[in-house]
Amino acid sequence: MDNNQSRRSFIQKSLAAGIGLSFLEPAAVFAKKPKMNLGLVTYQWGKDWDLPTLLANCEEAGLLGVELRTEHAHGVETSLSAQERKEVKKRFKDSPVKCLGYGSNYAYHYTDQAQVRENIEGTKNYLQLCKDIGASGIKVKPNGLPAEVSKEKTIAQIAQSLNEVGKTASDLGQLVRVEVHGKLTQQLPNMKAIFDQVTEKSVKVCWNSNDQDLMAPGLEANFNSVKKWFGDTVHIRELNEGNYPYQELMKLFSDMNYKGWILLEARTSPADRVAAMKEQLEIFNTMLANAK
Repeated sequence: MDNNQSRRSFIQKSLAAGIGLSFLEPAAVFAKKPKMNLGLVTYQWGKDWDLPTLLANCEEAGLLGVELRTEHAHGVETSLSAQERKEVKKRFKDSPVKCLGYGSNYAYHYTDQAQVRENIEGTKNYLQLCKDIGASGIKVKPNGLPAEVSKEKTIAQIAQSLNEVGKTASDLGQLVRVEVHGKLTQQLPNMKAIFDQVTEKSVKVCWNSNDQDLMAPGLEANFNSVKKWFGDTVHIRELNEGNYPYQELMKLFSDMNYKGWILLEARTSPADRVAAMKEQLEIFNTMLANAK
């Protein structure tokens, strides 16, 4: 028997024994799975797509996770009946696209306590929707620090509200993702001050790639100040638009072994949005490779 025949025989026997795969496909065996994946927020590029179109376009573009922004054409709202919720869940189950959850505008910084309560209860209702459709959480936000009350009071109120909705999220197996948002609350020291008072483990920071991230003491220090609270979603804008240092950001996430979803919250108006999504995925993959 020649050497080639001997080698083939050895490989076949090893494969049968479950130990020879590395001889056949070393790249498949030893290649690491991507730590981060690119998905889509329906913010602009998906706002007018119904659910079947959204799923089809995300699948074609290779963006296999989606955050459903509130009041968009996908129609996934709390008004859905129990049967309709099951149908939405099945659509995602039958698709490679993962429903990451709901992108709401609920916030808890208001001076009107009735408005705060309305936002808390609304959050809870949509957390139930997320559970019913097989999603994993809801995005909420702070939207500012009202001048008529002390910053400390508002920060404490936001944190208390997050703890209340976070308890509901925990009971439902969901997450509350707090977008770094708002004129003053998007400054990382203020987000840190909020999360210093958050006790529910289901409440997480959703990094939002704002220009304020670059304020003193700089991107890396601001990133490190809140990274222990990061959840499974991050918001970015187009990776090839503006001056935000996305390559540096990807390196920071890569260095911490982040395994969540980087969600494209695009703001431009390309003629072909699916092609634009594909382009963003190519840039994203290049940045990940360069972040190693």
